[in-house]
Amino acid sequence: MNSVIPVLDPASPQAEAINNLFLQVLLISAVIFAIVSGLILIAISRGRRRDTLPEQNFGSEKSEIFWMIGPVIIVIWLVAISANLVITLNAIPQADPDGKTNFNDVDLIVTGHQWWWEVKYPKSGIITANEIHMPAGKEKKFRILVTSADVIHCFWVPQLGRKIDAIPGRDNYIWLQATKPGSYQGRCSEYCGAQHAWMNFKVYADTDEEFQQWVASEKRTTEQPPLLSPLAADGKKYFFQATCPQCHTIQGTEAEATIGPDLTHFANRKEIGAGVIENTSENLALWLKNPQALKPGCKMPDFKLSDTNLKQLVAYLETLK
Repeated sequence: MNSVIPVLDPASPQAEAINNLFLQVLLISAVIFAIVSGLILIAISRGRRRDTLPEQNFGSEKSEIFWMIGPVIIVIWLVAISANLVITLNAIPQADPDGKTNFNDVDLIVTGHQWWWEVKYPKSGIITANEIHMPAGKEKKFRILVTSADVIHCFWVPQLGRKIDAIPGRDNYIWLQATKPGSYQGRCSEYCGAQHAWMNFKVYADTDEEFQQWVASEKRTTEQPPLLSPLAADGKKYFFQATCPQCHTIQGTEAEATIGPDLTHFANRKEIGAGVIENTSENLALWLKNPQALKPGCKMPDFKLSDTNLKQLVAYLETLK
């Protein structure tokens, strides 16, 4: 699950701009390093063959000007391409007359928690966790508001753009865009506690048709899952009798808490625990049996579920599609 990310394989204009800047700076630095290293080696070689003090050369104005012009041009060039990169990445929306955020210009609100990501689509009302769906295309990009509910986190999708800090009480903005369909791994890149390494998420860049299908699916509530099996019905009853609704939301029900991830369409998600394990029946049972064994320190305690209650909850949660 914690696979290597192809950082140098950009899949968006923003990531490509960062990659190009990196390669240009790397090339310029390599040339300078080669020149300086070569001059040092020449000096060492010539100095070792002399028994007397080399002739002292105190320089000249022409040579000094010559050696100064090159670095100045390089610095100006780096400033220019860096400024162009900053302009390209700037995603701050225009504020409303009252100075508050204009949410009409925001496509996503991503909030970092210890240790998972809450994802809200303010225009459609969709809320999910650890998964971002968006349409792919060169002309399609999402403006994302990034913030935090507890400590400082850092939102980063290496193939799609820059890092940006998620800071409590502060709104930061970033563009998210994918030029081609696919899935892209995201990370928290700011140490935020014991399970920082397992605070992952995925960005799914869909075709227009796939994205519209996903939106339509997410807008459906799951208050009355069709044809609940007796086991799932018992699981639903147990879910609302236990403390689950005190932490989680299932839209269309009395479960409306926001401490933990929204579970409205939990069964459609690919992973559990922000990337710890894949979302399968067997893994879901392992997670419910003892979350602390898989993700020590996470906010979900070990409820010491009986085997019967465990099977019931698994059956119910798998109906939330």
